[in-house]
Amino acid sequence: MSKADIKYSRIWQVAYPIILGSIAQNLINFTDTAFLGRVGEIALGAGALGGIFYLAVIMLGLGFSTGAQIIISRRFGEGKLKDIGQIIDQSIYFLLPLAMFVFVLLRYWSIDILSYAVDSEAIFAETSIYMKYRAGGIFFAFGNMVFRSFYVGLQKTKVITYTTVVLAIVNIVLDYLLIFGNFGMPEMGVAGAALASVIAEASALLFFIGHTFIKIDFADYALFKFCKPDLKRFMGILRIAIPIMMQQFISLSVWFIFFLFIEKLGEASLAVSNIIRSVYVILMIPVWGFATATNTLVSYLIGLKQQNVVMALIYKIVVLCFSGVLFIVSLGILFPDLIMSVYTNDAELIAMGIPVLKVVSVGALFLSIGFILFNGVSGTGKTNISLLIELIVLSIYLSYTYIVINVFNADITIAWTSEFVYGLLLSLFSYAYLKTGRWKTGSI
Repeated sequence: MSKADIKYSRIWQVAYPIILGSIAQNLINFTDTAFLGRVGEIALGAGALGGIFYLAVIMLGLGFSTGAQIIISRRFGEGKLKDIGQIIDQSIYFLLPLAMFVFVLLRYWSIDILSYAVDSEAIFAETSIYMKYRAGGIFFAFGNMVFRSFYVGLQKTKVITYTTVVLAIVNIVLDYLLIFGNFGMPEMGVAGAALASVIAEASALLFFIGHTFIKIDFADYALFKFCKPDLKRFMGILRIAIPIMMQQFISLSVWFIFFLFIEKLGEASLAVSNIIRSVYVILMIPVWGFATATNTLVSYLIGLKQQNVVMALIYKIVVLCFSGVLFIVSLGILFPDLIMSVYTNDAELIAMGIPVLKVVSVGALFLSIGFILFNGVSGTGKTNISLLIELIVLSIYLSYTYIVINVFNADITIAWTSEFVYGLLLSLFSYAYLKTGRWKTGSI
């Protein structure tokens, strides 16, 4: 891939299946929130805390698989296809015991953690029920991550769209049946939302497995030979993956703490914030798709010894990402009442949520730049630097949030301006490092 070959169409070819997959994936969040919003504020708040806690923990697995994905992209660029199967094997050896540990954490230890963190007894009770059912999905979620790292690393991203469509359809149907007890199914409320998500994740994994057996020639990549664990190769993955694991776990943990701060403002504020969280992830769909494409293509270019065109690639991805987010954001700014009414028919929650929605819409524009630059740093393989950037930015972000809520007693709208702080600082620190050119040396 030379400089002339870095076209918007090429970037879009890699990114759009991931974006479509993200749309399907986030339909789960959308439908869970929309359905639970009809159950009540308590269910909505419990779904928010339980969902974020679950996401924070599975970031450990996602971080490792992202590290594997970066190395797969590098080997693909270098033409070392046979090494890819070994990377997948080592990933499975690591993620399986990690999944067992995380299951215990979610199923049992999370209740103790939540009991100290949540003030509302009603929300604590419902969140505990959610975690009890949701824990089992961790095995399927980690399995999906292995396949995702393989296909994204090879830039064969269309299958991700198919699997997440399966995921979304199964989740939507089961949400409708299990949350409200339609068509003779048990009325499970929050537990129904959690169980629907678990079954949806299992369905996506089965699709990944079936597609791989049908479409992929295992011999091309020495895939699933399950050779004995290779400590040197494993440590190579871990060296790239550990900073990403820590960064993503800390990032979601900080967001969980943010929601705990919001919970102190009352059950209505937490319910509104869960709605905003759902809208926010929709705004971020192009960002996550292009961010994944960024670390994949950057690593691939370096594998081709084309470090001199990396910044040109990143600039073009920023343009595409910002444009996509700007289009979606305009809908939120122009029709906020319509969007809020999709999630709830409570006039008070709608009135509280409209100004927050406008703030978050603008914040997403900052993040559309920051995330691309940040994933450019990760794609170079300098994941220790990306971790350092994240730690600095999150420290400032959390301090800002704590001060505006606990010192200045700000309302929910001001609290969400913290997203401006996060997006702006992430952009500045990531860009500053990329411009130094220090990432051009070293190997993975």
